[in-house]
Amino acid sequence: MRINILKCLDHGQLADMIYISNTGEISKRRVKVLSVDDTTFKAYCFLRNTKRTFKIENVLAFVPVVKRERDVI
Repeated sequence: MRINILKCLDHGQLADMIYISNTGEISKRRVKVLSVDDTTFKAYCFLRNTKRTFKIENVLAFVPVVKRERDVI
């Protein structure tokens, strides 16, 4: 998972993420990764419209958003 997060950071890509909170609440979010540490990453969360810190271990799915067909290749 960490590798996918780092790739989005390097390419400046947005990503769709499914995340489970410490209380067990599951949410789908669109994020822009700002920085990555060993166990967490900071991202702008479009669901909450603010910068947030996420635990990498709580990320259930992380998929880059493809804006154009050439980004797929």
